Amino acid sequence: MSLPKELRYSEEHEWVKDEGEKVRIGITDFAQAELGDIVFVELPEVGDELEADEPFGSVESVKTVSELYAPVSGKVVEVNEDLEDSPEFVNESPYEKAWMVVVEPNDSSEMDKLMSPEQYKEMINED
Repeated sequence: MSLPKELRYSEEHEWVKDEGEKVRIGITDFAQAELGDIVFVELPEVGDELEADEPFGSVESVKTVSELYAPVSGKVVEVNEDLEDSPEFVNESPYEKAWMVVVEPNDSSEMDKLMSPEQYKEMINED
C-alpha cells in the first residue's frame, strides 16, 4: 500500500496535498482497496463550499456506496472531470489521476489537524 510522504490524511481516508493557496483532495490507496472496483464517482461543482468533516460527494463500488468527507473547509475551484468517464482511475491511480477536487481552504490551520503518513498508517493498522 502506498502512502506518499508529502500528503496529509484524514480519519475518513481522504488525502490532502498542500499546493500553496490551494489543496488537492482524493481518497487513499487503502480506501480504494477496501471499496473494491469503483464504478461511479459523484463530486461537487466548481464554486461549491465544502465544510470540514461534512460529505461532499460519494464513491460507488460494486460492493457499496461511500460518502466522501471534506478534510478541510473551503471553496471548490477545480473538479476532476476525468472521473466521470473513468471512475476506475480511483483504483488504478488514487494519488495521481484520481484526485477529486481542488479547494481554496477557508482556514489553513485545518491542515494541522490532519494526520501524517505515519499516523495514518498506525490508524489503518489498528482497524
